[in-house]
Amino acid sequence: MLKKPIYLAGSVLVLVLLGGCSSAYYKTMESMGIEKRDILVDRVEEARDAQDSASEQFASALDQFRATVSFDGGDLEEVYDRLNSEYESSSAEAGDVSERIDAVESVAEDLFNEWEQELEQYSRADMRRTSASLLKDTRTRYGKLMASMRRAERSMEPVLEAFHDQVLFLKHNLNARAIGALRNELDSIERDTANLIEQMQKAIAEANAFIDSMKS
Repeated sequence: MLKKPIYLAGSVLVLVLLGGCSSAYYKTMESMGIEKRDILVDRVEEARDAQDSASEQFASALDQFRATVSFDGGDLEEVYDRLNSEYESSSAEAGDVSERIDAVESVAEDLFNEWEQELEQYSRADMRRTSASLLKDTRTRYGKLMASMRRAERSMEPVLEAFHDQVLFLKHNLNARAIGALRNELDSIERDTANLIEQMQKAIAEANAFIDSMKS
């Protein structure tokens, strides 16, 4: 069944769940020797992998759209089913990306708040200054990472919307004339998908740089 893009709704639910049990979660992880810093790195890795997977899925959806507009006889119902399946898979991948980015943001805010509060616990001023400088640098790198990830996230929206419109149009117009109408949208969808993949690759590069800086 055709679905309107709903991937942002899942991210809201994740935030609610994280907000309700984060303290207990952190205590449990800390009891196993896993600090917020480690959790942040893990979540950045997960967000990076989700973006990589989404890039591949959107590229697959574009290939199917190209195959659809090149249709030259056969079962149009099957063509519609394949395109709709690619759209729904892309929507699911987009939802996963959004949830992973939200999870990164959640733990990062908790980590930075804790770090800033603990600066007051230093008895030596030089160590406090060094830690404050490290906090500032980490926040700056994180800011670049989050900006890149959010740009990549936003780049999915026009592609999903376009695929949704094309799939919906094809659903109600299973004929050769409909295929011709879809063909007129190919250039636009190709441009938007290329931009999406480019933004995803930039975000993945930023994630790798951030992970390396946190592990060094």
